[in-house]
Amino acid sequence: MTKIAVVLFNLGGPDSLEAVRPFLFNLFNDPAIIGAPTPVRWALAQFISRRRAPVAREIYEKLGGRSPLLPHTQDQARALEAALAGEGVEARAFIAMRYWHPFTADVVAEVKRFGPDRIVLLPLYPQYSRTTSGSSIRHWHHHAAAAGLDAPTTTVCCYPTEPGFVRAQAALVAAELDALEAERGDHPPPRVLFSAHGLPKKVIAGGDPYQWQVEQSAAAVAAALDRPGLDWRVTYQSRVGPLEWIGPATDSEIEAAGREGRPLVVVPIAFVSEHSETLVELDMEYGELAHQSGVPLYRRVSTVLSAPAFIDGLAGLVRRAVATSGTGPVSERGGRLCPGTCGQCPTTA
Repeated sequence: MTKIAVVLFNLGGPDSLEAVRPFLFNLFNDPAIIGAPTPVRWALAQFISRRRAPVAREIYEKLGGRSPLLPHTQDQARALEAALAGEGVEARAFIAMRYWHPFTADVVAEVKRFGPDRIVLLPLYPQYSRTTSGSSIRHWHHHAAAAGLDAPTTTVCCYPTEPGFVRAQAALVAAELDALEAERGDHPPPRVLFSAHGLPKKVIAGGDPYQWQVEQSAAAVAAALDRPGLDWRVTYQSRVGPLEWIGPATDSEIEAAGREGRPLVVVPIAFVSEHSETLVELDMEYGELAHQSGVPLYRRVSTVLSAPAFIDGLAGLVRRAVATSGTGPVSERGGRLCPGTCGQCPTTA
């Protein structure tokens, strides 16, 4: 019996209003988020988390006092285990959140007790960034080394155009487009905004492949929709701080659509689970912005969650990772996806 441990990485989220400030502190104390020396970063994280906690608590109050990210991820983990079940294989999915429970160090201990023959690290971020997948992967290797967890480990670094992910997202977009078409009347055809979490421009300028991979995901979903003349574009949400961020900004594109009187379908292309940035920012805040801006119809597409095509795609990634002879990072295609301008691509060939 081959024992496979699949470690699912995600951001995490506070499980109570009391957890909001420590969650924020953990986020901003990550050197992948604030690259200052440790004492400076610690002080900045204390200041920022204290200042932002009241607003963040208001956001989580709208979600019933906690993030739904962990329950969604637990559903994905169980579905993935079922998809991987087979003769001679015992596959168990573990969840390691970066900034709140279950913490990586605790999950390392769980995996070590399981005693796997192989470990597959699988970020639930389809597109790679050093600030998300990269941070979680580095954190895992640090704690695994400290715990003496030395089972052969392969990392799936990215899968921006993995066919199961693309099919699952395209099906959800198609359903919203069909529903909107039935009620748009004399309004012009809708525009599709593929909205992703933004990053400071300096991160992308440093060679981070995230923006390029987001654009590949959006193009793949648009192609899968097979709707000639579809009006779509990639946008970025969740800007914070004084730095210049990549664009165009989702809120600006919503305002532009309002001036044109154009219906909108918004797709969270970089998220696979619901959380504050979909349920509050996209649904509530941007929904209200769309109303105020004159957008005649505003629809937000669900994340893929545990859609069978998405889960089957993840299972395929795990099987291919287990079949590889090496232990370095692999993409959805095995080797490097990114162009040479993406110097921080984790794969080398």
